[in-house]
Amino acid sequence: MICRLYFTFVIRAEVIGRENIPKEGPVLLCSNHISNYDPPLVGSFIKRKLNFMAKQELFEKKLIGSLLNALGAFPVKRGAGDRQALKKGLSMLKEGKVLCLFPEGTRSKTGEVGKGLSGSGFFALKSEAVIVPVAVIGKYKPFHKVTIVYGKPLDFQKLRDQKTNAADATEEIMDGIRALIDEHRKREKANES
Repeated sequence: MICRLYFTFVIRAEVIGRENIPKEGPVLLCSNHISNYDPPLVGSFIKRKLNFMAKQELFEKKLIGSLLNALGAFPVKRGAGDRQALKKGLSMLKEGKVLCLFPEGTRSKTGEVGKGLSGSGFFALKSEAVIVPVAVIGKYKPFHKVTIVYGKPLDFQKLRDQKTNAADATEEIMDGIRALIDEHRKREKANES
């Protein structure tokens, strides 16, 4: 609630597509990553509890680690296939929870969407989760609008049936995120005209 108030009144977040998130069942939210504020922003405007991965180093700081645990985060070792984190994420999806991933694995320094790591494709293919692309657009400055767009779910059944590899599945997700950003920019330009 505190985050929602901050993002609503200080950052002036514009929220689009909240209705695209299923009210129940497993959901994999995949978002671009431009700031440390992204995880609380993505979770602040949906009614379901989010679970997400955070780099293991953050859990080594007692206060931050406790806060992250309370917010539904679990540690992942970056730079290597962390089997424990993969198992935990899959288990959450099998339990019908919402897992939020930032496929790029780190924040974009330019604000442009980078290449996604294969983890999100792995989760998308190995679970029955609904895959929802998410785009965060703008800069986190007081009274300077940031837009969050929850896209329509991606149809992953064909990719699952074809036993597509995780890297290609991730690219499909990244294309979905890029499409949301492009559509939003076109809409903004049309509104300015």
